Amino acid sequence: MLRLAGRLPLFAVQALGGLLGWTAYAFSRRYRRRLRENLRASALCPEPRAFEKMAWSAAAHAGKSVAELLVVWSRPLPSLARLVRATAGWEHVEAARRAARGIIFLTPHMGCFEITSLYYGRTHPITVLYRPPRKARLEPLMLRGRRRGGVALAPTDMKGVRALLSALKRGEAIGMLPDQVPSRGEGVWVDFFGRPAYTMTLAARLAETTGAAVLLAYARRLNCGRGFELRIEPVREPWPAPKEEAAAALNRAVEGLIAHCPEQYLWSYNRHKVPRGVAPPAARRPGSAGGP
Repeated sequence: MLRLAGRLPLFAVQALGGLLGWTAYAFSRRYRRRLRENLRASALCPEPRAFEKMAWSAAAHAGKSVAELLVVWSRPLPSLARLVRATAGWEHVEAARRAARGIIFLTPHMGCFEITSLYYGRTHPITVLYRPPRKARLEPLMLRGRRRGGVALAPTDMKGVRALLSALKRGEAIGMLPDQVPSRGEGVWVDFFGRPAYTMTLAARLAETTGAAVLLAYARRLNCGRGFELRIEPVREPWPAPKEEAAAALNRAVEGLIAHCPEQYLWSYNRHKVPRGVAPPAARRPGSAGGP
C-alpha cells in the first residue's frame, strides 16, 4: 500500500496532506492550541488577520510533511532526487567537503526535512541521528525508508554518539534535528523564540572536537506539488565554549532559518516540553544547566 501510494503525483499527496492538516487543526483543540501558542510566541506574524492565515497555512504544511512520507520512504532514490528542483548554497557543501573535516548538517522540523539526508546520501556517506518511534511496529518501515544509499542511522544513545564522532573523523557528514528535544542530561535550558526550550549540546560538542563545518539545511516546499528547493547556509555566529551560550547561539541560528519560511515550520511540535527527569526551567538554580 505504501509503494502504491508513493506512485501518486506529489501534488495529489500534498493536497491530501494539506486536507489532513486542516482537519487536525479544526477538530483537535489541543493540537490547535499548541500550534497557535508556539506561532504567537515567535512574534513572526503579529498582525491578527495575517496570524490567522499563517496558522492555517502552517497546519496545512504540517499535514503535507506527514503525507510526503509516502513518497520519500517509497520512491527509488533517482526518482526522489528529481523532486529536488533546485539547490541554493550548495557551494558551502563543496567547500566543507574540500576541507575534509566532516560536515554537521542541522535540519530543523521545516519543509520536507526527510528528503535532505537522502538527497545528500545518493552520492556521499552521511550518518543521521534518529529516535526510534513510540510504536515499535513502525520502526522497520522507518528504517527501510531512511537507511538507503549512503545513509546510515545512529540511535540517540552513546552508541549513536560514537557513530557520529567516527563519521566526522573520517571526514564524512552527519545529520541531526537541532530543534528536537533531547533526553535528560543531553541539553540545557535556553530561549527559543523567547521561551525556555531544552536544547541539545551535542552539535556544539562535536563541532568543537572535530572542527567540522556546521551547515543549516532545509527543503522548501514549492507550490502546486512542483517539488522542493534544497537550501543550505552556514552557521554565521561562532559558538562560544560555555554550553549554555553555544546552545543559545544554535537556537538563534535555527530561528533565523525559520524566519525565511515560517509557514513551513512545524509549530505544532512540542518544542518547550520538559523531558522526563529534567528540572523545569523555573526550578533551576542560578547558573545551572537545567538537568539534575
